[in-house]
Amino acid sequence: MSEMDGKYFLGKVWDPKTGELTDEPLRYDSEDLTTHAVVVGMTGSGKTGLCVGLLEEAALNNVPALMIDPKGDLTNLLLHFPDLLPSDFQPWINAAQAKKEGKTEEQAAAETAEMWKNGLAQWGIAPERLRALADSVNFTIYTPGSSSGVPLSVMASLGAPGLAWEGNEEVLGEQISGTVTALLSLTGLKDIDPVQSREHILLSNIVANAWRNGQDLDLGELIMQIQTPPFARLGVLDVNSFFPEKDRAGLAMRLNSMLASPSFQTWMTGEPLDVAALLYTPDGRARHSIFYIAHLSEEERMFFVTLLFANVETWMRGQSGTTSLRALVYFDEIFGYMPPLGNPPSKTVMLRMLKQARAFGVGLVLATQNPVDVDYKGLSNTGTWFIGKLGTEQDKARLLDGLTSAMPGAVDVRELDRLISGIGKRVFLMRNVHEKAPILFQTRWAMNYLAGPLTRTQIPALNALRGVDKAAARPTAQTAPVEVAPAPVRPVAPGTPEASGTLTRPPVPSGVGEYFLPANLTTAEAGERHRYTLDPGAREAGVLYRPALLAQAEVLLTNAKYGLNTSMTWTALIPDPEPGATVRWEDNHNPPVDDRQLDRAPRADARFAPLSGPLADAKQLRTLEADFVDYVVRNGAVNVRANEKLKVYAGPDVDDAAFQAMCDDAADDQMQAELDKVKARFATRLRAAEDKLKREERELAEDEADFKSRKGEEYAKHAETLLSFFGGRRKSLSASLSKRRMADKAKADIEESQQTIADLQEQVGDLQEEMEAAMAEVEAKWDALMADTREIPVAPRKTDVRVRLFGVAWLPHYLVDSAGRALEIPAYAAGE
Repeated sequence: MSEMDGKYFLGKVWDPKTGELTDEPLRYDSEDLTTHAVVVGMTGSGKTGLCVGLLEEAALNNVPALMIDPKGDLTNLLLHFPDLLPSDFQPWINAAQAKKEGKTEEQAAAETAEMWKNGLAQWGIAPERLRALADSVNFTIYTPGSSSGVPLSVMASLGAPGLAWEGNEEVLGEQISGTVTALLSLTGLKDIDPVQSREHILLSNIVANAWRNGQDLDLGELIMQIQTPPFARLGVLDVNSFFPEKDRAGLAMRLNSMLASPSFQTWMTGEPLDVAALLYTPDGRARHSIFYIAHLSEEERMFFVTLLFANVETWMRGQSGTTSLRALVYFDEIFGYMPPLGNPPSKTVMLRMLKQARAFGVGLVLATQNPVDVDYKGLSNTGTWFIGKLGTEQDKARLLDGLTSAMPGAVDVRELDRLISGIGKRVFLMRNVHEKAPILFQTRWAMNYLAGPLTRTQIPALNALRGVDKAAARPTAQTAPVEVAPAPVRPVAPGTPEASGTLTRPPVPSGVGEYFLPANLTTAEAGERHRYTLDPGAREAGVLYRPALLAQAEVLLTNAKYGLNTSMTWTALIPDPEPGATVRWEDNHNPPVDDRQLDRAPRADARFAPLSGPLADAKQLRTLEADFVDYVVRNGAVNVRANEKLKVYAGPDVDDAAFQAMCDDAADDQMQAELDKVKARFATRLRAAEDKLKREERELAEDEADFKSRKGEEYAKHAETLLSFFGGRRKSLSASLSKRRMADKAKADIEESQQTIADLQEQVGDLQEEMEAAMAEVEAKWDALMADTREIPVAPRKTDVRVRLFGVAWLPHYLVDSAGRALEIPAYAAGE
C-alpha cells in the first residue's frame, strides 16, 4: 500500500456475526478527520493502540500533529525500532515486571522484540514501513513547566500575532479571550466569565490595545499595565470606577507572585509557543509535537491546554481554506476539559475549534475513557466516533443518550447498543458520517513499542532517540556577549537594545512626585560626552527611562536686622538608591533642575526600567524627604558680612567689592559730618586770624603809601633846606628835620605791619595744620571703622525650606545600535 495515499490503515474489519476478524483492512480516509473524531474506551480497551496507530498513519502521510499527553502514553510514539533488536527494546522494558515474571531484562527485551516482530508480520507490516515511519516526521516531546523535555515558553502567547488587527478583530479577540482565560485560571480564579469578570475584561482590553498597535507584551509588561492601564475608560466608565486602583494592585500582585515563583520560571524559557514552528521544521518537514503535561497541576494543565488551543485557533485562521487534512490536534484525555456542565477555560475555545476548524483542514481527535463527563452536544460536530469496550452499563447508557441527544434521528440506538455490547479488547465500533453504516474493526499492531506510560525522568532519553537536544531548543530571546562601554554607558543585548525594560511605565507610589527629565543631548552629543565613539551608521533604536530620586528644595532666608533676603536651591539626583542604605546627599549634588524644562510626558514608545527599593515605597520616600530637609537645614547656613559699628550688612549675593562700597558709603556721610565739625571748629579762629591779617595788610598798604608820601615830602624839604642854607634861613632847616622824623615814623609803621602780618600768617598756617591733623585723625578713625567687618552665620529653619521637587525622576537613555554594538547612553545632561 502507498504511504501517501491518504488512507490510514487502522486495522481489519471485525465480523460481529461470527465474532471473528476478517481479512478486510479498515482504511480510513484521512480527509474524514477534518470533521474530527472522538475515541471512547475504558482502560485496557486498546484505545491507546488505536490512537497510536492513527498517529503513525498521519506521520507516514507527512501530516503534522500537535498532541496533548496528560498521562504519558503518547511518549511511546518515539519508540519505533526498524531493526527490532532486543537492545533497542531493553532500555524501555519494565524491569520490575520482568523480575516479577522471573526474567532478566535481557530475556524480557528479547521476548518483546520477538513478539513485536511477529505481531507486525501477522498484520502485514514490513520492516520497510517501520523505517519509513522513522524517517517520516520530526518527533519532539515538549514539557511545558519543566526542563525534562524541551521546555516551552508561554510568554510568546502575549506577543502580537502575525495577523493584522484590522479585518481580524474577531479572530484575535477570540485568541485574547482564550489566552486571558488561561492566564487567570493559572492564578486560581474559577468560573471566569469573559463578559462579567472585570479581571478578564481589563486584561483583554490591555492585550487588545497592545496588539492593535502592533506591540508585543510579556507577563511583566502586562502586570505593569494592570496598575497603569494604557486607556482611561472601559465602556462608559473610567478605569478607576470600573476597577479601582487598589483592586487592580491586588490582581497585579497575584500575577506577580506567580511570575516571581521559582516554579514558574520554566514556563518562561524554551521554545516559543509558535504553532507554525511546532507543526513544521524550518526546512518544511512535518513535525509531531507531543506536549507531556502529566507533571502539571490541574490549574497548570488547564492553563496550558487553553493557551495551546487559543494559539492553534489563531494560526488556523491565518491559513487558506482547504478540504484536505492540513494538521491534527490530538488530545489523549478530554475529561474535565469539555464537561456537560460548567464552563472551564478550555471548553469555549475547543467548541469553537470543533465548529470552525474543518474549513481550514485542521482535524481534532479527542479521546476519553470517561463517557459520562462529556459535552455530547458540543461534540455533535464530530464526524467520526471510535467506541471501544466500556467499563459499565452506565457508561454505555450515557454514551448512547449523549449521541442520541447530540444527533437526533441520526442514531439507531438499538443497533448501536447491540454492537457496543459485544465489543472486546482492541475492537472498536466506528461510526463515520461519511460511511453508510457503523463498522466494527480490530486495531492493527502498533509499529511503535507500547511500553505504557513513561515518566518525566525518561523523557530526555526519549528525545535523544530522535536526535532532540533540549539545550538546542530555540530560546525566546537571543543572548550574546556584550561590549562594556565606559561608565556611565550601560551595555545591553546586541541588536535588540529596545528589548530592555517595559513599554508600560511602572506606577510610582501614591502621593509621590513623578518627573520626566528631558533628553537635552542629541545621540551624537551623548556619545561624545560619555567618551564613546559611535559608528557613522549608528542608529537610535529607542529610549529607555531609568528611575532616579530627585530632591530639590528652595531655601528662603530673611532677616530684617541684617537686611537679609536671599534664596538658594539645593538639588540632589540619585540614580537607583539602594534599599535601606543611607543617602549621602553631599555626594549627589546636582545643578538645579528647571521645572519649566521638564517634559510633561515621556517620549512615545519609550521603555521603562523597573522601580525598586525606596523608589517603589512611599513610606521610605517620605522618610528620605524628611532626611533631605534636615540635611539642607544642617548645611544651608549662609554667612552675612557685617560692620556692626556702621550697621552695614550684606548677604551671600553681595560680593566683597560691593560690600566694601556699602561700608564706604555708610562711613562717608558720618565721616564728612565729623570733618565738617572739625572745619567749623577751626573756621572761627581761622576767620579771625585771616581778618586780622587782612587788616594788617591794609594798614601795611596805608603805611607804605604814607611812607612814600613822607619820603617825597622829605626830599622836597631837604632841597628847600639846602637852598635856604645857602640863603641863610634857619626855619627851613627845622621843617626839613620834622619831615624826616615823620618819614622815619612811617617806615617804622611799615616794619611793624610787616612783622604783624608775618605773625598772623604763621598763626593761620598753624591753625590750618592743626585742622588738617584733626581731620586726618577723623579720617583714620573712620578708615578703621570701615575695616572692622566680620562674618555672621545665619542658619535656616525648617520653615525656611520649601521642597519644590521630590520623587521619582525618569532619566532618558538612548538605546543605540552602533556597528552591532548595543549601547545605553544617558541622554540628559544637568545644567544644559
